[in-house]
Amino acid sequence: MKRTHTCGELNLKNVGTKVILQGWIAKIRKMGALTFIDLRDRYGITQLVIGEKLSSSLASLKPEYVIEVSGLVIERKSKNPDLATGAIEIEVNEIVIINKSELTPFEIKNQIESQEDTRLTYRYLDLRRPEMQNNLLVRSQMNHSIRNYFIENNFIEIETPVFGKSTPEGARDFLVPSRLNQGKFYALPQSPQLYKQLFMISGFDRYFQIVKCFRNEDLRIDRQPEFTQLDMEMSFANSEDVMQTIESLVKKVFLDIKKIKINEPITRLSWADAFDKYGNDKPDLRFGYEIKTLNDLFLKTTIPLFENINNKVIRAICVTGLLNKKDLEALTETAKQNSVEILPFVKFNNNEWSGSLASKLSDSEKQSLIEKYNLKEEATILFAVDDYIKASKALGAVRNHIAKLQDLLDPNIFKFAWITNFPLFEFSEEENRYVAAHHPFTMPSDECLDNFDTDKENATAKAYDLVLNGFEIGGGSQRITDPNIQQRMFDAIELTKEQVEQNFGWFVNAYRYGAPYHSGCALGLDRICMLLTGSENIREVIAFPKNSSGIDPMTNAPDAVTLSQLEELNLQIKK
Repeated sequence: MKRTHTCGELNLKNVGTKVILQGWIAKIRKMGALTFIDLRDRYGITQLVIGEKLSSSLASLKPEYVIEVSGLVIERKSKNPDLATGAIEIEVNEIVIINKSELTPFEIKNQIESQEDTRLTYRYLDLRRPEMQNNLLVRSQMNHSIRNYFIENNFIEIETPVFGKSTPEGARDFLVPSRLNQGKFYALPQSPQLYKQLFMISGFDRYFQIVKCFRNEDLRIDRQPEFTQLDMEMSFANSEDVMQTIESLVKKVFLDIKKIKINEPITRLSWADAFDKYGNDKPDLRFGYEIKTLNDLFLKTTIPLFENINNKVIRAICVTGLLNKKDLEALTETAKQNSVEILPFVKFNNNEWSGSLASKLSDSEKQSLIEKYNLKEEATILFAVDDYIKASKALGAVRNHIAKLQDLLDPNIFKFAWITNFPLFEFSEEENRYVAAHHPFTMPSDECLDNFDTDKENATAKAYDLVLNGFEIGGGSQRITDPNIQQRMFDAIELTKEQVEQNFGWFVNAYRYGAPYHSGCALGLDRICMLLTGSENIREVIAFPKNSSGIDPMTNAPDAVTLSQLEELNLQIKK
């Protein structure tokens, strides 16, 4: 290469060296007879100093021009400790314009105040910003760390097909029409789940892959239609083996990327305990505020809301400090969005009580609350009265909202948790039947192996999720390899013999030829990278993401296609 150095590596050791640098003009500053230019590439910024001899070359230079300069490294009189190159500058003796730039639609710098769609429309410019380049650098380092770990542990990296078969019991598929087989469709993979299980039958006992997956679902801050996951599977391995492998992996990644050494074992919570304490199965453990059931405290109450509640429960969360009216209104709205209409509360301050329920509390109920929450300082207790699931989910959402209000979500603190013993089934109101909570090849827990197909409501699975700071970053399970258990599972979710054959026949048939028991896991790399970089959503760590409406403003995908393209596929657009 013609350049001798990057814009991020020169220092005092290089003083007196003749160098050639190439990059983008980040800033131009004129100070008397001298002109200073910040030259930027992905490695950093180097200051150039240009004297009167080259003044004729300066007239045509503008920000974001790509230039080449030759010059001498000299020591800066006014050093910049915030830059790696801040102790030196380049005394330029020659400037070459490699390419010009029009005025950019936004300034190329960190913390810009630009609409996201504008940034996505000009994503190639957005990616010049140092914070975006750092995000993708961290992503590259994360992938490198992951690959090294698995290769060192004797795993084999194998690719799986992108064009597959649409199968039930999952998220909504993206479908691709086949030109050669008209009227038939491929499905883009939601995950390589079935293929990786076939690898185990094929004798590849340790498989991994960093793979693109696709789910045709509504988007949110941690979900994109196409995403990247680390996929892995192990033969002759149970859930514990996989969890230990993944735990070692994430500890290595955080040591490699963040220089954070995690010595203690990752916390483990059953799904039931996580839901009971935190109102969801991906609890943020950076703060407390556990949810409690208080029915026993109000057995003899005269509070109308707490009387004759039948099958409902009184759930509550105690918050440090006195929440103001604005905060309480915002939290009530959060509860309403989660199907609980009212959020009654009491405030405790220096043994004085106030709030919507304060006048109705008996002395014994006040004392019980003091003892339950060990109240000594200012506190606010929020209540939800509804069925257990609704009340818990609502307070789980309220708990997370409170953490934002009280600034409890330190992005530099990382709290992992394994969530285990998930429900094996969930009831689908739409289909009026129980469906597999994960997928129909998930092994039931040992304690419910005898009756998982008759007591579906209480059946649990050998499934596990890895949670970090309130986000599910991965999950997996032990797989069913016993044909009898597999048939009971199909019967439990009411799949007919014909449906099984049509959707999974090719897969089930493979298990007739000798299958080791096996378990696996997948990690969402976009989410992990989002947390590693402290980004607000996963779009910030994906090079060319879709916006919140699933559109790429840069290319305008998805877009209309020509009539001839549709005819080739034997398709028509319904108007």
